[in-house]
Amino acid sequence: MQDIAEAVGLTKPGLYHHIGSKDRLLFEIMNHGMNILQEAVLDRVAPIHDPREKLRQTIAGHIHLIVRARDRETTVILHENRSLPEPLREKINARKKEYIRFLEDLIARVQQEAGREPLVSPKLAAFALLGMINWLYQWYQAEGPIPEEHLAEAYSDFFFRGLLGSQDEG
Repeated sequence: MQDIAEAVGLTKPGLYHHIGSKDRLLFEIMNHGMNILQEAVLDRVAPIHDPREKLRQTIAGHIHLIVRARDRETTVILHENRSLPEPLREKINARKKEYIRFLEDLIARVQQEAGREPLVSPKLAAFALLGMINWLYQWYQAEGPIPEEHLAEAYSDFFFRGLLGSQDEG
């Protein structure tokens, strides 16, 4: 907390005055991360009507969010959720569940549009997609051999093929 206080130009007591507690600070970091997800992904795809294109852009936006060098909030969300006290954890989990429901609904729409029996449930597909994307921060390097736009394209194509069981490019 002392390092944080110094970084923002406050005394440690001054920081506690504004934040309240370490738990509250952790919650605010996570909540800020969820706000970034809302703005960077959900708000940007909201006007898209075509379910496939909306899902493709959601995948690209989420990937961009994860691989951005300055976005450490997502890492905190992924790893520190259990550190929060129950009431604050419930608030963050509610926001996470909203995003999962959004993905499930969108995936179901893509499957319905394909006009055949789904190969995998929308819930399972949503969690598989999140697992693929959220793990990127562990290995992806922006200066490495895979440009971000190729990564997003490859992940989208891979996901659509698994979701729809065809060579469709989504």
